[in-house]
Amino acid sequence: MSVSITRPSWRHWLRSLDWSWRPNLSTEGLILAASVFFAVACNGPFWRSAMSWSGGGIGMALSLFVLLVALHSLLLGLLLWRWSAKPLLTVLLLSTALATYYMSRYHVFIDADMLRNVLATDRKESGELITPSLILPLLCYGLLPIVLLWRVRLRVRPPVHALLVRTGFLVAVATAGALAALLSFQNLSALMRNHHEIRYLATPINTIAALHANLKTASPGHNAPKLPIGKDAAATPRAPQSRPRLLLIVLGETMRAQNFGLNGYARQTTPELAQVDGLVNFPDMHSCGTSTEVSVPCMFSPWGRHDYNEDRIRSHQSLLHVLDHAGIGVLWRDNQSGCKGVCQDLPTQALDDAKVEGLCHDGRCMDEVLLQDLAAQVRARPGDRVVVLHQLGNHGPSYYERYPATFARFNPACQNPDLGQCSRGQIVNAYDNAVLYTDHFLNRAIGALRAMPDYDTAMIYLSDHGESLGEKGLYLHGVPYAIAPQEQTHVPMVMWFSPQFAHDRGLDLPCLRQRAAAHADHDNLFPSVLGLMQVHTGLYDSSRDLFAGCQHEATGSFASAQTGPRAGMAPMGGPSHSRALP
Repeated sequence: MSVSITRPSWRHWLRSLDWSWRPNLSTEGLILAASVFFAVACNGPFWRSAMSWSGGGIGMALSLFVLLVALHSLLLGLLLWRWSAKPLLTVLLLSTALATYYMSRYHVFIDADMLRNVLATDRKESGELITPSLILPLLCYGLLPIVLLWRVRLRVRPPVHALLVRTGFLVAVATAGALAALLSFQNLSALMRNHHEIRYLATPINTIAALHANLKTASPGHNAPKLPIGKDAAATPRAPQSRPRLLLIVLGETMRAQNFGLNGYARQTTPELAQVDGLVNFPDMHSCGTSTEVSVPCMFSPWGRHDYNEDRIRSHQSLLHVLDHAGIGVLWRDNQSGCKGVCQDLPTQALDDAKVEGLCHDGRCMDEVLLQDLAAQVRARPGDRVVVLHQLGNHGPSYYERYPATFARFNPACQNPDLGQCSRGQIVNAYDNAVLYTDHFLNRAIGALRAMPDYDTAMIYLSDHGESLGEKGLYLHGVPYAIAPQEQTHVPMVMWFSPQFAHDRGLDLPCLRQRAAAHADHDNLFPSVLGLMQVHTGLYDSSRDLFAGCQHEATGSFASAQTGPRAGMAPMGGPSHSRALP
């Protein structure tokens, strides 16, 4: 006789659950429970870093736990009330689940700049970051807690009673946090003093603080027209028979200097540029930020990193507007996520959605699309021109999609946007293949300039920021600038000048190559382009112009024509000092 055993199905299991379970909690109890959940389940990177950096034992861990719970309870106690607790906690649980996943997966820090990067990410970029490995963390840290949250019944209290209870709750958690801090004061103070970046790992308080910082910059009028700068700008008059000048600024994306062949990398990732005559390489160039959102506005501003003020930079015009004021035609061609405000109200062309056979596929285009019809676009307006080509470059994590198959020289290469599915060697191979393609793109750009004999042509290439490829467990970019590793701030820069351009400007290239060996940074771009294009303005700073002093006497020094102790800053939009034009 056979006996059949019927296994309960998942439907039977679901029906057996007690769906009448509805716990009754006060709002303060819910806040405390949420704070404990965040501290225990969502702060893996915080705990790993804090215990490693502090070297503390169980006493330090307990103090940190109480302090972390108290801080979140204080913050949530100010934000959440009975009518708003569930909706706001739902949003917070989802955002915390995402933050926890990406912080653990890529070892990123959450600060105002990182959150701005997330908010500014377009559909294509965000799509590359949504991978199957996100499902389980989103379920465990987000969806399941949200289901439990909405099963809770919150107690109703009269308004005065609710206010008194909330006040007592806030006092109690503040006291508990203060006592915990005092018990391990020496270790905690040393941790905060030596590793202040720890605050960017405490989740979700880091996300809330970053959101608050971004909301302040999103105030009414933030997207208003940029305040003018360089209205006094004027270009040096030239002989009528002179050819117009064309300066091509290639804005690289996520290219780090360490993997750039011209800088001595073990692999030759720049074989084509290595064969270009007259190239000037800057091996010690450093970025203004660790993300496009920060670096691009910064490098095109007169203040840069040396006088950094984010609100001032974002609210004022850029280098391109100063050139436009001087009568030099500017054009921004984009194969990425925009110009971050530096080309506002100026001619722009978005080519990331172009339909060019052989270069574009599935809504993405290879960078060579930026060279399509370039000569025609330049010649559409007479006179001197400055054209910016904004690359897709080495934007991660899908490095393997940044180059054609013919450039897959280093193998095996990571073929997955989820970098956790690849070895570090595979990730580096894919990244280096993308560097090879940028090398080819830049050589083609120089070829396009050589094919325009009716212009004196030049090119400046520099990257907006670098990239971490597993060093110290870090991947991608966006680490707060003060603690950023050199992999994210050390970037390549090269220059090329046609013989006609170099002769007309009297450039001393051996002098420039000697200067290129010294430290340089994004702050040099603004005055160097003004000097190269011979644009006079009170914003010009000769001390940061890479070309100042590297010009033949026959042409004359642009910087020496600037009067005053130094060509310093004039008030924004105000009158400039008088300048003798060279």
